[in-house]
Amino acid sequence: MITLTEMAIAAVKGVISQAPEPVTGLRITVEMDGCAGIQYNVGLESDSREGDAVIETGGVKVFVDAGSQPHIAGSTLDFVTDPGSFGFIIDHPNPLEKCACGKSCG
Repeated sequence: MITLTEMAIAAVKGVISQAPEPVTGLRITVEMDGCAGIQYNVGLESDSREGDAVIETGGVKVFVDAGSQPHIAGSTLDFVTDPGSFGFIIDHPNPLEKCACGKSCG
């Protein structure tokens, strides 16, 4: 479904350890929005919901709702700390369009 890089796994673990409330993983959702048609949202989550795919890798859980699953299939979640770009980036292997922000595709 989605692959996490070692940098993403380390970043998720770090964010979870500093969360003010108990969380068990990361939720990725896709909205039909953004500058290229689809916007990815990444946030902390305390539990799975009905219809979620739960991906466990490197000691990290990722929750993806049923509507978002087709849009992230085959993608890679990375965490970058380059000058000018900091945070989670989803690399989709076959986007219809790509935008400059790295947070959406078509």
